[in-house]
Amino acid sequence: MIRNQWYAVLESNEVKPRRVIGTTRMGEKLVFWRDASGQVACMRDLCPHRGVALSTGKLIHDHIQCPFHGFEFDTSGACVLVPANGAAAVPPKALQVDGYPVRDVHGYIWIWWGEPRSEYPSIRYFESIDASFSYATVHDHWAAHYSRAIENQLDAVHLPFIHANTIGRGQRTIVDGPITAWEHGTDESYRLEFWVSNREEDGIPARSSRDLPKPAGRPQIQFQFPNVWHNWISDDVRVAAAFAPIDDENTMMYFRMYQRVALLPVLRQVFNLIGRWSNFYIERQDKRVVETQQPKRSGLKIGEHLIPGDRPIIEYRRRREALIQKSLEQPPD
Repeated sequence: MIRNQWYAVLESNEVKPRRVIGTTRMGEKLVFWRDASGQVACMRDLCPHRGVALSTGKLIHDHIQCPFHGFEFDTSGACVLVPANGAAAVPPKALQVDGYPVRDVHGYIWIWWGEPRSEYPSIRYFESIDASFSYATVHDHWAAHYSRAIENQLDAVHLPFIHANTIGRGQRTIVDGPITAWEHGTDESYRLEFWVSNREEDGIPARSSRDLPKPAGRPQIQFQFPNVWHNWISDDVRVAAAFAPIDDENTMMYFRMYQRVALLPVLRQVFNLIGRWSNFYIERQDKRVVETQQPKRSGLKIGEHLIPGDRPIIEYRRRREALIQKSLEQPPD
């Protein structure tokens, strides 16, 4: 995983009030909960006393209580009570649980995976998706590294083969371009945008992106590092996804269908359910193939021989490698 990035790791509604949730993300067992004000806390799912999973405990006011000996920890990971020592005793500072900065925005729980900072960059999502959209989400576990799952959503070549009866209908096997561009935010964010142009076999070889003018309109696909993606189907219908790394061989996929076509409550619910089913059917077409890819992790030098139609994937790999190297060289704040 790329260090020093905000990762979307859960949907907001998975962390419910007065409930503790334990899950594996970034190759580490983590525990999440909300305090009385609704703020989300995240830390390692490990009591520093005797190694028990804190997620099997319960909440006492704004503290998480270890089920083994009743030690309580606040949202910063500091131990605030050792019952065996008495309520008046000051808990040892060594009883500290490592925590992670966490944000609850855009319907996702995000954690900062990297070195602590005095000030963290803002979390960038897709600005064109606002509160006028409603959505329904598909959660699905893929036995694939998150980089492979991301690349599948950057792949214009596979559509007529994997999705022949859905989004790849028409046997448009020729891939012109694709045209790609990098759009930088005001902070350290990196967004890949691209335009896809597929056509039926007509005897004319695929045209290079160098021979195509950059379209004047908005991009069809946007990928925001490190792990969120957006397909601009129309002004009123979008598909978005978050690729939450579980570990080096597993990813939790969050596919959303955003829409503002059906606005009346009943019609909105029906439309969203149909969108959810559609997303599930299409992503399952991808899943059965992506899970077979070897090696599990993507990279610049993994023995694959890419073609011009793979340009978005090549751009992603180059930027990902550069960000990994940057995070290794960057001193802590």
